[in-house]
Amino acid sequence: MDGPLKELFKLEKLTERGQGKAPSIENSLDSLLQSLRQVKDCINAGSVTEDTYVLLAQTVEAKKKEIDEKQKEIYNGIARLGKALDKKFTQPLPTYDPLFTSDSAQAALERTIALHFLRTGQFSTAETFIQECGIFIKPELRTQFQDLHRIVLALKRQDIGPALEWSLKNREFLRKRSSPLEFYLHRSQFIRLLLAEPLDAGPAISYANATLRSFYPEHAAEFQRLMTSVLYLPKERLRRSPYADLASDSVHTDLEPLFAKEYCTSLGMSRQVPLRVIGDIGGGGALARIEKARTVMKDRRGEWSQTDELPIEIQLPPENRYHSIFACPVSKEQSTNQNPPMMMTCGHVITKDSLQKLCKSNGRVKCPYCPAESQQVNALRVLF
Repeated sequence: MDGPLKELFKLEKLTERGQGKAPSIENSLDSLLQSLRQVKDCINAGSVTEDTYVLLAQTVEAKKKEIDEKQKEIYNGIARLGKALDKKFTQPLPTYDPLFTSDSAQAALERTIALHFLRTGQFSTAETFIQECGIFIKPELRTQFQDLHRIVLALKRQDIGPALEWSLKNREFLRKRSSPLEFYLHRSQFIRLLLAEPLDAGPAISYANATLRSFYPEHAAEFQRLMTSVLYLPKERLRRSPYADLASDSVHTDLEPLFAKEYCTSLGMSRQVPLRVIGDIGGGGALARIEKARTVMKDRRGEWSQTDELPIEIQLPPENRYHSIFACPVSKEQSTNQNPPMMMTCGHVITKDSLQKLCKSNGRVKCPYCPAESQQVNALRVLF
């Protein structure tokens, strides 16, 4: 989706006031109206001349040309966006019967969209959507999302105070999850103090002694790296050292998604925005591939026999893989609920179907990877 999103960003820039090669249409029209009012004032005052009308005609023609050029820019941007979408979505989108026909399904969809707007910080859009749909979102939930984005904006401004305050209040929750959020917040502040001008490691070391010492048992290796990085100042030298990653902006910018993930988890929500995941996976090519597979199977008069698995493999990015996958080393097939992974007494794991095929008439199975033999009934199902 990078290509279409890039063209969409360019189009949004073009439509903003004062962006692009030509003046915005609003500015051109405002300038033309001002010229018309000036001519009107001259007419009312009786001071109009032939040159006034000539100048007005020239102004109208110039502004018309500006508007035409701006519209041409916008139309070209729309055309480039269309080409990018056609290039990304080579297969036409499939058509299905309406999925959200019942009142409960419609209400669930509307609630999901409203929560998406709130979670992504589009509060004015969310309020309008909520009012038009007539759905109810608890006021405390709205307040929590507003608090989330207030803290994230503070992190963007390199202010860890609000995030640190939230972390202290929810320290027990973070410790149960073994979350490094609080440590990373202090690490960010330590590095900011360490690299501040004029160069003086004293404030950073004092800050580490006051705040980071308690994290040493859980983050000993990282604590040692922070203390050793002091030897490689200034910043230019640190970037050429084994601790160059500490001079990277990602030490600070990675705090924003980490905090958002922990905050949403504390509310019982997924770490990723659900509608964004749907768009990334479906819009990223999965929907087109599934539709193509369905068309091929229909042409070959095949049927989709399994309702819980796909007939083709869909490659997903690591952040969208939510469970472990086991492929049988014997059959090379992916395990399912009907064909789960089974561990023999020797410790090697194969799928249930492979285990049954290797089983002899007396119920014994020879492991395909070692000399051990065992009873089929002694094999244990492995749960990932």
